[in-house]
Amino acid sequence: MASINSSRSTVVVSSLSSQPAPRASTQILRQQATNQFPVDGSNYRARSLCICMSLLSPSTITGNYDNALLQYIRQPMVLIPTQEDEGMKRREYLLEKTARELQTSTTVEKLKLIDTIQRLGIGYYFEEDINAILQVEFSNIALITEDNLFTTALRFRLLRHNGFQITSDVFLKFMDENRKFEESLAYDTLGLLSLYEASYMGANGEEILEEATKFTKAYLQLSIRQLSPPHHHDQQVIEALKLPRHMRMARLETRQYIEKYGAQSDCDAALLELATLDYNKVQTQHQIELAEITRWWRQLGLVEKLTFARDRPLECFLWTVGLLPEPKYSTCRIELAKTIAILLVIDDIFDTYGKMDELVIFTDAIRRWDLEAIETLPEYMKICYLALYNTTNEICYNVLKENGWTVLPYLKSTWIDMIEGFMVEATWFNGGSEPSLEEYIENGVSTAGAYMAFVHLFFLMGEGVTRQNSELLLNKPYPNIFSFAGRILRLWDDLGTSKEEQERGDMASSIRLFMKEKNIEREEEGRKRVFEEIYGLWKDLNGEMMCENRVMPLAIIDVALNMARASQVVYNHEEDSYFSNVDNYVEALFFTPIA
Repeated sequence: MASINSSRSTVVVSSLSSQPAPRASTQILRQQATNQFPVDGSNYRARSLCICMSLLSPSTITGNYDNALLQYIRQPMVLIPTQEDEGMKRREYLLEKTARELQTSTTVEKLKLIDTIQRLGIGYYFEEDINAILQVEFSNIALITEDNLFTTALRFRLLRHNGFQITSDVFLKFMDENRKFEESLAYDTLGLLSLYEASYMGANGEEILEEATKFTKAYLQLSIRQLSPPHHHDQQVIEALKLPRHMRMARLETRQYIEKYGAQSDCDAALLELATLDYNKVQTQHQIELAEITRWWRQLGLVEKLTFARDRPLECFLWTVGLLPEPKYSTCRIELAKTIAILLVIDDIFDTYGKMDELVIFTDAIRRWDLEAIETLPEYMKICYLALYNTTNEICYNVLKENGWTVLPYLKSTWIDMIEGFMVEATWFNGGSEPSLEEYIENGVSTAGAYMAFVHLFFLMGEGVTRQNSELLLNKPYPNIFSFAGRILRLWDDLGTSKEEQERGDMASSIRLFMKEKNIEREEEGRKRVFEEIYGLWKDLNGEMMCENRVMPLAIIDVALNMARASQVVYNHEEDSYFSNVDNYVEALFFTPIA
């Protein structure tokens, strides 16, 4: 249960109990979170609180939860006003100091500072300042005089990353008459690394950036063997070759970089302190959000009634943080986590428990979308149907109250699309004809929940919504940006779970269908082709980001990019990676502060 002492001197958030929290207390808790973490992140003078959360064992937790949930739900400690005031004053001073440095630094140092600020995860405080600097000082090619590869590539990457238009022709001065990069650049390791990172911002048809990727990758791999004694640039190169920065999940990259930034010779101690304070503050916000989601999930009672269903509210929340890393999207994360949790239960009904005739009835009930349809369902499906129906209607009510939009037709339509997609898969796996690769992937985008997530977030975020672009969500196919990101999600899902799916008897996967249609014999080669497809889809995503006449708002395009990034994190589990599994991500992001 969440409770707040009415006294100003002490605020206590107690651990979750087996009883659901009263509605009033939950509203107070969420209002407190809103006050602590202002929506307008660009206002770096905004008021904030510094909350200390303990990492005690969850001895008071009861209920039928899996080990992961029991491991991570923690008991928050008392919040002391004196510490609040001191932390707030220090943070405000650091924000003011950084803002002044942004305005007074030299041209090259200004670019480096912007890059560092955004990589440390505190760019949202200075969003307006950064955009103004990039627009006025760096977007006009005619005013740029630098001839340094490092600076040219850094400027190019920062402009594209922040949604500005810039042509790859800026790199022509580093190429010969055959449009090949000059061999003399091979000795400039930092320049090569900067160009390599910039090259992954490219879209289809940008041959200069394709050439840049090949050129830099070859020489960077060679440089690793030649750097002696080992230099910290060596590790930067290794990490970049493994995964370019453009493809990294924001909050994980922030944590990793904060831990490494302090060891750099050019580390700004004040900037590091600000990033550390902010990381821990946002982590506390995530704990409050997670407490709300867990309370809702327990009160919903789905997994208690449907014991076969997945009980993964933490994993659902991890997805939402991957898609929406900015603190201002707190409500969006909470509501999206609810829909993903219900999606997993429905997926389990179709995959592991439901009989074919029951699935037909359930699909028809979803199409009807009325309470009378519940009477046609088997008992175990009724609670799931009601959970979906009530949660969706509640989200629609909140959007109507906040923005005045009637969005039930949109949300209902995307749920129907997804359930029909599940029904298609059930037909394939129960003796129907085998799908083609294209049929499998396109249907899989829907059943993976990509379209559902985008449509919900489009209205929950409420940024750049117009009659023109909202109508695109009712008329199929969905916008390309949704499809590109969803395909990456589907392909990463198959790469990460294909063995488990085969053991369960689900033989269709993009890997196997690639092998069949391309006459590939070895699975390793099939997986390689899937990776190539993913990188091609990244170029499609980049193309949408740099399109001059974008119909979809930049905010939802950022979500699409973040979906592609989060997919790689959740489904690519390598033993030697920075984080080896989802549990480690959850522990690091939500429950282990940076000292």
